[in-house]
Amino acid sequence: MKRLITRRALVATGAIGAGALLSGCDRIAENPGFRKILFSGEKMNMGLQRALSNRHSLATEFRPDQMSPVFRTNGTNNPNTPDYNAMAAERFAGWRLQVGGLVATPLSLSLAQIRAISARTQITRHDCVEGWSAIGKWHGPMLGTILKAAGIRRDARYLVFTCADLYRGHNYYESIDVVDAFHPQTILAWAMNDAVLDIGHGAPLRLRVERQLGYKHAKYVMRIDAVASLAGIGLGKGGYWEDHVDYDWYAGI
Repeated sequence: MKRLITRRALVATGAIGAGALLSGCDRIAENPGFRKILFSGEKMNMGLQRALSNRHSLATEFRPDQMSPVFRTNGTNNPNTPDYNAMAAERFAGWRLQVGGLVATPLSLSLAQIRAISARTQITRHDCVEGWSAIGKWHGPMLGTILKAAGIRRDARYLVFTCADLYRGHNYYESIDVVDAFHPQTILAWAMNDAVLDIGHGAPLRLRVERQLGYKHAKYVMRIDAVASLAGIGLGKGGYWEDHVDYDWYAGI
């Protein structure tokens, strides 16, 4: 991915003229000092957004006839590691979702068990930080249902997702806070557009956190950990792109 200036950053840095931002934004975003100023508004923007909106308000949902004819893949198209390829070859029969960290009862769930959990279906728009959008249909259990089954502890503040795809030799990771984790549209999708989720879109399981930008929707989820702090996760900013490309941790839309 290229270093891009997000819509949230444009709002958070109102003191900078919109014309200056939009002209040559790739060149500006390359400057480390500018990026530091640009993304320093993240916490303020998150606070303002949540103060002005109902935390449980829903992202817009669409009709089936409004679904996009083509839904592009974002990020990795295939982890293509020996372990992942072996799981894919057996249609993920041996795959397990591990749920741990600050929970009373750690879980190890098979795909069949996840598919047996009461699920939600939603048709929503995926907004990518790279500038494209697509409307797709997603199906899977609410993340909150699984966290309740694991007995998430009161001192847990964040959920960290560890994925099967590798970047720089390490597993991809992303995180959200408990507010978004228990949002009714935050689901672990195992189906897309009325078919079992394919590899390009994150099989066997991907996060859908519909009130945030696409890079927060972790694909190829292998493990979920409840934690009290993001300080020990990666470089401490809560996600791979946040750590390495200075993307916002909170990517609300």
